[in-house]
Order: sequence, then C-alpha cells, then structure tokens
Amino acid sequence: MDQISQPAKSAAHANDLESIVRNGFCSGCGACAGLLGASRVQMRISSEGYVRPYTLQALDTRAVELIQAVCPGIRIEHESRTAGSHHPIWGPIQRVRTGQASDPQIRREGSSGGVVSALALYLLESRQVDFVAQIAVAKADPLTNEVQMSRTRADVLRAAGSRYAPAAPLARLEDYLATGQRFAVVGKPCDIAAVRNSARVDSRIDRQIPFLLSFMCAGVPSIKGTHELLQELGIEATRLQSFRYRGDGWPGMARALSMDGQVAEMDYAKSWGTILNRHLQFRCKICPDGTGEFADVACADAWYGKDGYPDFAEREGRSLVLTRTAAGESLVQEAVRAGAIGANDLPVEEIARMQPYQLNRKRVVLGRWLATRLRRGWAPRYRRLGLVKASLGARPMNWLRNAIGTYRRAEGELP
Repeated sequence: MDQISQPAKSAAHANDLESIVRNGFCSGCGACAGLLGASRVQMRISSEGYVRPYTLQALDTRAVELIQAVCPGIRIEHESRTAGSHHPIWGPIQRVRTGQASDPQIRREGSSGGVVSALALYLLESRQVDFVAQIAVAKADPLTNEVQMSRTRADVLRAAGSRYAPAAPLARLEDYLATGQRFAVVGKPCDIAAVRNSARVDSRIDRQIPFLLSFMCAGVPSIKGTHELLQELGIEATRLQSFRYRGDGWPGMARALSMDGQVAEMDYAKSWGTILNRHLQFRCKICPDGTGEFADVACADAWYGKDGYPDFAEREGRSLVLTRTAAGESLVQEAVRAGAIGANDLPVEEIARMQPYQLNRKRVVLGRWLATRLRRGWAPRYRRLGLVKASLGARPMNWLRNAIGTYRRAEGELP
C-alpha cells in the first residue's frame, strides 16, 4: 500500500464502514475491499440481498480515512466544472451520439447497441489495454455476478448484457494494479466515481487505467428481486442452467433455462418495470449520478419514443453514446474509423426524450438528499454536480413529493 498517499480527513459522522452500511449509504462497489485487501475487508451478500463489506480485522485510522476518501457512497464530486461543457442534467459532455456495434453478434448480445462491449473489444484488439475489468455472470451460479479480467473476444461476449443484481467490480482492484498492466474498467456510475476518488490517493490509477467506461444506471436491485422474477417465471433457482436479464435483442427478454430444458421468458417492461425496480438499495434512491458523469465514455439505451415515453418494442439495438473527456472522445473517433462501431451525432436536447427517468431523477435528487440529511443527521457529500440548477427544472410538487417520500423511507427502511 506504499503507493497510497495520506487522504484528507472527512466528516466525523462517516467514521467507519459500519456507519456507512448502517445508514444505507453503501453502493456495494467494492472499492474499500479492493484497496484495503481481502485480508481486512471482504464483499459478501447481506441478509437484505445486497453486496456489502465485512471487516475481518479492526481498521486503523489510516484505513478509515482512506475509505472516507474513496467511498462513492459518501463522496461524489467533480474536481472542477468547465463552463460550456458541463450540462446541469447530463454532466460533462464532449459530444453526443447514437451508435451501435458494427459486429452483429456484439450488437445483439450486448444491451442496447452493444457499444460498451465493442469499445472494450477494440481496446483489447488495438492493444491499448492488456485487459478489461468488468462484471460477468459467475461460472458457478447463473444468478450471481463475478469480476472478470477480459482479455479476449470470448471474454467480452461472456460479459455482454445487463446484470441487474449486486456486483462489486472494484473488489479486486489491488490485484489488478499489482499486475503492473494497463487496463480499462467497465462499471456502474458509482464504480467509476470510486475509481476517480481512488486516483486522488493512489498514483497507480492514472498510470494503469487509461479508460473508464460506464452506462446509465437506474439502481441496483437486491438479489431478492431476481428470486421474485424467477418465481414469477415458474422456475426454481436450484434447477437453473442459465439466466439472463436482457440482451439477445433490444431490449431483449429476461430468460431462464432450467436443467431439463424448460425455457421461460418475460419482457423488459415487466421484468424491470414491475419487479426488479421495487428492490433497489437505499443509496440508489439518493444517487446524484445515474448517467456516468465520471466516465470517459458513458452509454445508455437510445430508446425510441412513443406518446412521450420510451417504447420497449423489440428492434435492432441502438446505444446513446456520451463522450465526457478528451480521452473518451478520441477513443470513440478511433473506434468509428476502425469500423468497430457506427455512430451519428445527436443534439443534446434529445437525451431527455430517450432517458426521461434520468432527467427527473437529477432534478429531484437534491430534495431527496436534504430529506436524508434531516432524517439521518448526515448524508453523502455531493459537490460540483449542478444539483441546485437541475432542481430549478423540477415541478415544485414533484420535488416536494420526492423529498417527503425519501424522508419517510429514511425513517424505517433498512440499508
């Protein structure tokens, strides 16, 4: 750990992992375990069905201060904001496009248009990275996620598609850094924010991680959501041969295959819209960054509209592609020139039509944050995210309802 500099002290309330978890602020990214090592902290599934850190030995003052510095559950902040390139809703933007993987298999297997997978493969094939750290379905259990070091096309395809279950992609961060190799990280917005936080205290991060890829996220459901989904499909988890949440089309079906060959499917609108999204962890409900503001490139579903709402009818996959840094913009341009992806420019105003949920979420999150602070006595530190300006676009009654609802949840909801 000699590469890690001394972090600045944080709020006295956020004094250890236990208080972060107890107050529902843990996002389950695994950064604490990844930097402190498995001998001190391990990530496990909690009784509520979320990935949570468990300490194996008492943490000294330096370890606690490191957690306070890197944990995205309690600290999300941009180092600076450049006027003209920082949108109050969508964050730092270099350029906005819609696009898709040129490889038809990657486009079909990946969520939306497969651009994240296509960029990951392009980075490997162009030898800009030695591997890609990302989440894939666990080999031993089709309902569980595991961290994978992707080095081949087969690895990238195995990790393609959304995984709407708890995952801690940074739990092996120290192992990745110890290789001395260059690698990209694919993760949820909070995972990517944790890497940016870690770069402030560990000099290896910027040297070894040239690219951070993310996707827009509506929250992490408990594994109990998946169990409910399987129950609705009529297939027991103990009889499961394979399971996917979506992909193999756009948006694709939740699909369970049993050991005896029975297949059960459910469309995306029902699987996510009526089951999985009712099991989100508390931290996701007060998240200020569902759009991957800290990534080099962030992707999402470029939904077509119908009556003012996204239309989930099956189509050829299409990704919304936001480049947020110069490195990200250069990567996308290279990938287009190399034929790895196809892309077309999109006016920034069109993002709201494709992602109305994320628009509303950013507008009301300040109210949710204030309610949490009032009820629990402290709340995560959010800085330079444009939350005040974003709130001005919210309908006052909607903003107030969200604040009151969050206050009530913060009273009794377990983390």
